[in-house]
Amino acid sequence: MGIYLSSPKTEKFSEDGGNDRVKYGLSSMQGWRATMEDAHAAIPDLDTSTSFFGVYDGHGGKVVAKFCAKYLHQQVLKHEAYLHGDIGTSVQKAFFRMDEMMRGQRGWRELAALGDKLNKFTGMIEGLIWSPKNGDGNNHVDDWAFEEGPHSDFSGPTSGCTACVAILRENQLIVSNAGDSRCVISRKGQAYNLSRDHKPDLEVERERILKAGGFIHAGRVNGSLNLARAIGDMEFKQNKFLPAEKQVVTANPDINTVELCDDDDFIVLACDGIWDCMSSQQLVDFIHEQLKSESKLSAVCERVLDRCLAPSTAGGEGCDNMTMILVQFKKPFQSGASLVEELPASNEKLPAPSEATNTETIPAESGSSS
Repeated sequence: MGIYLSSPKTEKFSEDGGNDRVKYGLSSMQGWRATMEDAHAAIPDLDTSTSFFGVYDGHGGKVVAKFCAKYLHQQVLKHEAYLHGDIGTSVQKAFFRMDEMMRGQRGWRELAALGDKLNKFTGMIEGLIWSPKNGDGNNHVDDWAFEEGPHSDFSGPTSGCTACVAILRENQLIVSNAGDSRCVISRKGQAYNLSRDHKPDLEVERERILKAGGFIHAGRVNGSLNLARAIGDMEFKQNKFLPAEKQVVTANPDINTVELCDDDDFIVLACDGIWDCMSSQQLVDFIHEQLKSESKLSAVCERVLDRCLAPSTAGGEGCDNMTMILVQFKKPFQSGASLVEELPASNEKLPAPSEATNTETIPAESGSSS
């Protein structure tokens, strides 16, 4: 059956947690795919005032997603901008830093350690779902010293992953995204996209791809990758005359900053395995309905995964790996706050609670092709 199993793996990795600021639940499921290539990070206490949540959807392999789940939040903490309160800059630098860290002997060794060598012989280990323990390594950020070795000229992995990250500090929410995983906020039951799916046919993506010497065929970059931004995928980042943000495929994230208010119910971060099957509003509506009778957030996530799972692989949708994080806000926020919109090619704003509107921050999408 090619990339699909004869029957889906419906076992789920689920987790609940929180602190005085947030309550979260998450769930991941391999589904029909032959391997599990999603990873995630849920760290309610990145520091004493900050929470971090991230979804990483791998393609061509799982190691880049696992690498990001292990190291990206550490690099956010490490950057000087973070110490000065500039979370947006620090998370942008962390996205680029992932590509830098995966090069050379040290990068090769770390990626090899995150891989499952047994899968070449047994196929048994590949399906394990991986995520870091809460706070893993936060107090011991590695300086990533240069290493000599036979792979010192390693240019980085040909596989890659999306990255969609939400960072909460007091009443400020910073969302960073590269790829087609998505973050959505529910305000008074209305869904607003806080990230844009980076597909090659978007005008800003197409322009960069063509200028960098790439092409788009059948909706895919150079006829192969159906994403315009991703971490890893080094074969698309080989133009030595261009900076990282102007390569055919870039890890450069869109960054969206939201001032939360009392009307904000929750946010959802999920890979495209979910969005292929449900629109942003459909998912928000489904979650609200489930929360009427279920307080355990991971259980709500599990129900979403079960709802999206296809009965067969005939249609394609509902056959992908699925990962979802649901985050509820605990503390009351100052009402009347609105969005600081930094994404290109979109002038729409998240309305203050008093404004009646049906528009979304970024136009809602019914799904995206995988």
